[in-house]
Amino acid sequence: MNVTFFEEIINNKALILPVFSWFLAQFYKFLHCLVVNKKIDFMKFVSSGGMPSSHSAISVCLATMMGLQYGFGSGIFAFAAVFSFIVMADAAGVRRAAGKQAALLNKLANATKQFRPEKDLKELLGHTPVEVFAGAALGILVALVFA
Repeated sequence: MNVTFFEEIINNKALILPVFSWFLAQFYKFLHCLVVNKKIDFMKFVSSGGMPSSHSAISVCLATMMGLQYGFGSGIFAFAAVFSFIVMADAAGVRRAAGKQAALLNKLANATKQFRPEKDLKELLGHTPVEVFAGAALGILVALVFA
């Protein structure tokens, strides 16, 4: 049987499941916004920040899949795990700090009459450690349930 490129992609659980975990994280943000704010915001599917971290979900799901597929002692699992730690540290560290700086700059810019920006800087860039942990847990759960 000749398997096409598209069929190989669709059957690649190490690709499909991490993307699915990312989608679930973003879908949760969409539903949360719908229930709490009573408004439909399709941008929640592509925006960063919030609970849970979709970056953590996708990277940890990939690492878990590599561990399940090639063994947790394999080099490919180690590579994916280190990649996940970098992603999570960035989400809770650098991007969160950038969001805090954006909030401060927005306050300063809005407090003066000499400088009026076209629009405020995006403040929700990073994640709290709880949001990162929840995303990681979601990634592991998706890999274990669907692998």
